Amino acid sequence: MKLVVVILLALSSFVTAQWDPQWLSSRSAMVHLFEWKWSDIARECENYLAPNGFGGVQISPPTENTAIVLDWLSTKRPWWERYQPISYKLETRSGNEAAFADMTRRCNAVGVRIYPDILLNHMSATSGPGTGSSVGSANSSYLNFPSVPFTTEHFNPYCSLDWNSQTSIRDCWLIGLPDLNLKHQHVRDKQVELLNHLIDLGVAGFRFDAMKHMWPEDLEYILSRMKNLNVNYGFAANTRPFVVGEVIQGDGIVYSHYTHLGAVTVFEASRTLGQSIRGHASVNELKDFGRWYGAASHESLIFVDNHDNQRDGGLPLTNHNEPRIYKAATAFNLAFDFGIPRLMSSFYFTHRDQGPPTDGNLNIISPSFDSNGQCNNGWVCEHRWPAIRNMIAFRNAVKGTSVEHWWDGWSQIGFARGNRGYFVLNSRDNGDGLYERLYTGLSAGTYCDMATGEKVGNSCTGKSVVVGGDGYAQFDLERGSQEQFMAIHVDARL
Repeated sequence: MKLVVVILLALSSFVTAQWDPQWLSSRSAMVHLFEWKWSDIARECENYLAPNGFGGVQISPPTENTAIVLDWLSTKRPWWERYQPISYKLETRSGNEAAFADMTRRCNAVGVRIYPDILLNHMSATSGPGTGSSVGSANSSYLNFPSVPFTTEHFNPYCSLDWNSQTSIRDCWLIGLPDLNLKHQHVRDKQVELLNHLIDLGVAGFRFDAMKHMWPEDLEYILSRMKNLNVNYGFAANTRPFVVGEVIQGDGIVYSHYTHLGAVTVFEASRTLGQSIRGHASVNELKDFGRWYGAASHESLIFVDNHDNQRDGGLPLTNHNEPRIYKAATAFNLAFDFGIPRLMSSFYFTHRDQGPPTDGNLNIISPSFDSNGQCNNGWVCEHRWPAIRNMIAFRNAVKGTSVEHWWDGWSQIGFARGNRGYFVLNSRDNGDGLYERLYTGLSAGTYCDMATGEKVGNSCTGKSVVVGGDGYAQFDLERGSQEQFMAIHVDARL
């Protein structure tokens, strides 16, 4: 019996190790505060994310990059310069190492976890000075990055990428970026040193860019040498860092090549949600959402859009430029019981290369907020939109439950999360409204609708829904209504 218990405990630890984002039990979901400064993220953790139940923050790459100036851009500096590393120093336009350490300390103090975007696959394809204090300038033409240091011997020989060859995908130069040889011991040692330094500073895990372009066995070696998370930041002893890798299935490469390392980015989910919410595909098929992509729920990072496909995806993908559809897609992602949800928090752009809002000296400016707490001065801040914020509360309220009592009509769905919440969606944006009496599984009472308002004291600021003693409730979503969904949960009961 003791042996069985030991085995079960070991398996439990394995199942939750590098796939666990380490959210507090009362929190869920992460938000990508794309190109935010570390000082602004620290304030957002304290003032908004923690009070509203967010679990963590994905941050932009913290390592020094080439400072790229494109005079024809309105903001001069492109967002993608952050993906052109020249050293492993923590010095970027978002802040230096001291600011980074202050951010992780303050965010962890209020229970919000930090996940930096990490670049192991390559170094910068552009020569020139960096955003920090590197010795001299990096020279990508000569593969000379003195501040790491990396030289020619640490890179794979140049070859153009052949998408029909897995060897080429992993050993050749992605869009001309010098491809590091992750089999070289010096490269491995420097990358482990970087990851462990960030763990010492209090991060909860990592998002690895371009994981598809690295051999799984090389990553196994590097990731196995990571330290456990730092107990001084509130993590339990012997806790492994959360890992999520950017993997786009195709070209002979599938999620199962990498899911033993951690979670993967499920880009197909963005397309499915965009298609279904707009009515280009049957929303009824969302009953099995996520389960056909090839990764288990705990292995799947699910998102409506990210910093890449909001620029390059095109229809049927959706983003902040069509808020009604976007909010409905995000609400479903937070209401459903599959995957690890990540939200996007963007800045406005008119050109795909455009970087974040800046001042006259090309320094990133902080978001400012109006009287309703919404961002302005060039920042979108989708995570602050009331309907999205309220769906974080919904997800936290139904945590630990599964989807039950599924109902679907013509391009309309409804489902319960155990006996703690109910969600309905009308995908026919220019079609009929939704007028249905549905079984919710909730106790009798009046509940505030999270799509249109919230509970304040003993009243709702938006619509309310009455659940009868039989568990049924009437849901009405008129054609062209403010939102395409409704959501109620036990913590919003009057």
